[in-house]
Amino acid sequence: MVVKTELCAFSEFRIYPGHGIRFIRRDGQPILLSSSKCKSMVNQRKKPAKLMWTQAWRRLNKKGKEEGVVRKKSRKAAKVQRAIMGTSIDDLLKKRQATKPKSAEAVKEVKEKVKKDKKAAGPKPTGANIPKIQQTSRANARGGSRR
Repeated sequence: MVVKTELCAFSEFRIYPGHGIRFIRRDGQPILLSSSKCKSMVNQRKKPAKLMWTQAWRRLNKKGKEEGVVRKKSRKAAKVQRAIMGTSIDDLLKKRQATKPKSAEAVKEVKEKVKKDKKAAGPKPTGANIPKIQQTSRANARGGSRR
């Protein structure tokens, strides 16, 4: 459902049906105002562009609706390798390469180790292997049947 709204002559706010004040100026022109505050400002001959709460001020000062909002790109800090006292960057990189294991070999070793651990643990206990004390019903475990 579309509701016909009008704009306040002073603040340019929307005025819904049944609201607002219709003020007739001396020259006979009817003006629709949203509130008694707007009516008071018109009577004082204030300029809407000088009052921060009006749409005219917001338009003049480029507030509110911004077309084509573009975020500023944040700069990422560039990581730079620096030499530590007494050693060069080349020496540091060589040491790093020596300490890193080859990726494919390392993955195979880890998988083999996991398989060995599973075999060493043995089979998981099944229902037949569980002692009879644990197989009792919950009612018995609570201390009797519920009535």
